Amino acid sequence: MNVTLIIFILVYVAMAFGKLPGLRVDRTGAAVVGALAMIVFGAISPKGAWEAVDYRTLGMLFGLMVVSTAFVVSGFYAWLAQRVAIMPVSPPMLLAILIVVGGVLAAVLTKDVVMVAMTPLLVSITMARKLNPVPFLLAFCFGVNTGSVGMISGSPQNMIVAQGLGLSFSGFIRVAALPALLSFPVVWAVVAFMYRGRWALPAGQDAPPPPAGTVPPLDRWETIKAALVTLAVMAAFISGHWPREIIALTAAGVLLLNRKIASKDMLGHVDGNLLLLIMGLFVVNAALDLTGLPQQWLHDLRNAGVDLNNPVTLCLVGGLLSNVIGNNPTVMLLTPFLQPGVDADALGAALAVGTGFFSNLVVFGSLAGIIVVEQAARCGVRVSFMEFSRAGTPVTVCCLAIALAWIMYLT
Repeated sequence: MNVTLIIFILVYVAMAFGKLPGLRVDRTGAAVVGALAMIVFGAISPKGAWEAVDYRTLGMLFGLMVVSTAFVVSGFYAWLAQRVAIMPVSPPMLLAILIVVGGVLAAVLTKDVVMVAMTPLLVSITMARKLNPVPFLLAFCFGVNTGSVGMISGSPQNMIVAQGLGLSFSGFIRVAALPALLSFPVVWAVVAFMYRGRWALPAGQDAPPPPAGTVPPLDRWETIKAALVTLAVMAAFISGHWPREIIALTAAGVLLLNRKIASKDMLGHVDGNLLLLIMGLFVVNAALDLTGLPQQWLHDLRNAGVDLNNPVTLCLVGGLLSNVIGNNPTVMLLTPFLQPGVDADALGAALAVGTGFFSNLVVFGSLAGIIVVEQAARCGVRVSFMEFSRAGTPVTVCCLAIALAWIMYLT
């Protein structure tokens, strides 16, 4: 038990700090090494490790990643960014458009892929308009994080929550879409207020936009094909007649069978590190569960007055914990402890909305935040930790108020 607990703690230390102190082992590496260590030290058998990996969540996530990347390689994201760039609107209106576009795309096409594809384009279009890119990048990131809450397809943590609590696709939308939509005007109001009078590009930040050669031209047929497949996936999800992972993987297979775009180009956009991280955490968490410690911790928490099966408590605990170890590790850690019963909808909303809305508090609160900061830096735009949190804190507080009011309504 001691070895199992030590391995578990080391893995989640890496989740919190982004790497193991003193080693060049990132979150994914720590999860994989931790899973292997659990097997080597006998904390879980090889057969138990394979059975611990939820193939349904991984299959759905992989399939939807391929669907989303189809829009990347077809040039849709670049086309959309260019269309937004030429709109004759004021900076506050452009901000509103980007928030809605980012949130809706993230809900349907998985937020991390959207952030990777759109961040360099946002830098390019804002600088072309002589605008300060920082407020637009922040607002887009915040909108992506909160908008992704609205549908199962929005993020890996939504998929894990839905699978763990047995929520249907339409059921998830029913309990999560409204707070996601209400977050958009909050994000706009906060960022527009904080950057009022500071829309112009500051002197000395006139960095060149990304080279035009890196942006694929729009392939209308491939975009239409990806859109039709996406609509078919959503319709099949809503019908509930087939397992969601089978639907997503079938869609991926259809899109990979392509005469114009090589499958390696599409698969190159799939986040394999994220898939490995989730697989490793499934094994690490399952090994700890075999010790009986989680059940004892849950019992102790209840005695201390902290009931994770209370939706309001779960929202707050999940949100705060997600800023320490990350969204995906948080939902994977908490979901097995929940006893949904008649409160499955409220618990699902609490965990998904809590982890999603708290994502805007600090840069490392979500992968989307890390992506926007790192991608912007490559384009010559600096978004500091303090600047992110200065705007993200009021966004988080206001969105949290919406979330708690909605959760109390559901209960």
